[in-house]
Amino acid sequence: MKFDYQECIGARMRQLSRIVDNHFRVHLKEVGITENQMTILFALKKMGLVDQGTIGVQLSLERSTISRNIKLLEKKKLIKRTENYRPEIELTQNGFNLVAKLTPIWEAIMDDLTLKLQPAGLQSLENLESKFK
Repeated sequence: MKFDYQECIGARMRQLSRIVDNHFRVHLKEVGITENQMTILFALKKMGLVDQGTIGVQLSLERSTISRNIKLLEKKKLIKRTENYRPEIELTQNGFNLVAKLTPIWEAIMDDLTLKLQPAGLQSLENLESKFK
């Protein structure tokens, strides 16, 4: 083989993703939501009333991931959807309240990850992202 399996870029990227995801999971456990759900809530706060497909595009999430999480967030009364043919979604007051509670938690996670990565690591991450856009 030309490459050893430990050199697999996909496997290494997924491993890094799992490490970061676990970091979020530990901190979000007490709130009872996932990182994807938090990200959707943050996006809705910023975007307001929006088609759920737009959220998926903006966050680079699969349609099934968006749909599943939207249903869970709606069940928790954190978001509501319109009755339109193509329903739009937005935060409820409970959703806004949870975003306010999540913001300092997210900031603490980001402080910790930023400290671990240091400026050089953050720049490397930005460079890597630019190569895949």
